[in-house]
Formats: sequence, C-alpha cells, structure tokens
Amino acid sequence: MLLITVRLPPGATLAQAMRRLELPEEDVDTGYGLVLIDPDQGLYGLRVSESAARRVAPAGEGPYSDPRIEPYGPPE
Repeated sequence: MLLITVRLPPGATLAQAMRRLELPEEDVDTGYGLVLIDPDQGLYGLRVSESAARRVAPAGEGPYSDPRIEPYGPPE
C-alpha cells in the first residue's frame, strides 16, 4: 500500500473520497481510513494499492512511501 493525498471538501468521509476517486473497497486500506492532514486546505491522506495510486494520480498527490515504523533496539 502507498499513501496519497487528495483535496476534498471539509468534513469529507472515506466513502465520499472513494466515490470521488472511483476506488473500489479492495484498493483502499479502510482500516487506515481517511486522515485529515490540513483542514485549511482540505488535504487528506489515504492508503491505496499501488495500481490505485497510479490510476488516481491526476486527482491526488503522491504516491508516498509508507514504511513500517518499529522501535529501535530492545524494549526497556
């Protein structure tokens, strides 16, 4: 999965974003959801499959890598 950003109206939902970008549920990480990044600009983040990121490129920005974040070293 890759991260993309999209500009949507204030208060947008995941379902609205999927409809606008014409993305089926299997191309979207619904557990990650739609994340508001910048409310003043209506900028949201969304995790999608690699093929979906290529398809929505004109409507979105990115894709951006989404590396796994893990602790460094043993737990203390």
